[in-house]
Amino acid sequence: MTPKKMKFKNKRSTEGRSEFLLLGSIIALSIAFSPYLFYLYEIFPNTPVWENSFFTYESKYYLNVTTAMWTYLGKLVPLLLLLTWFFTCKHWWYHAILIPTGMYAFQLVVAFYEDVYMDTSIFMDINGLIYLAPFFIIILSIVYLVRIKIFDRVYGLDLSELEETEISVFSPISDKDMNEIKNFQEEEEFEEEQTSEIILEDYYRKL
Repeated sequence: MTPKKMKFKNKRSTEGRSEFLLLGSIIALSIAFSPYLFYLYEIFPNTPVWENSFFTYESKYYLNVTTAMWTYLGKLVPLLLLLTWFFTCKHWWYHAILIPTGMYAFQLVVAFYEDVYMDTSIFMDINGLIYLAPFFIIILSIVYLVRIKIFDRVYGLDLSELEETEISVFSPISDKDMNEIKNFQEEEEFEEEQTSEIILEDYYRKL
């Protein structure tokens, strides 16, 4: 590997790590300040009607804007945290996070619908479970199929029956993808070697 290529790889690696560190810092700060987001309900008026320069909101079910916002934020904050977990989770079972995410999203919509339209005859907790049941089944099916495929890759299980039904979760790895994986592994090994050399140089300098 020429010095020019080595310099280019080091620069690209540094930029990638900087972006990764910046994104991680933003996510960490968002999670840390999530309790303050919840307590924003205290800034809303303790009256049935909230008038501002953009719109007028009337709480018909809770009869209090503060109570309504307390209810909404109590659903919204966990929903945002679960979405953050879903988009940053690297485990194979991350699809299962969509189940509690869907529950909080459904409850948020129900709370808003009840407060705006004052209609509690359609959306009840028991009906919510019925409406979410197909969603739960689909997500759990995906998680189960992923688990089976992972066991097939790790332990070499015989899944010919599933292959006959043409159920496929992971597509076969192409030559192009395999080359990209090898290149990525070589870059990681090179970066580890460079890091080790820098650490050794600093150590010998201190001696």
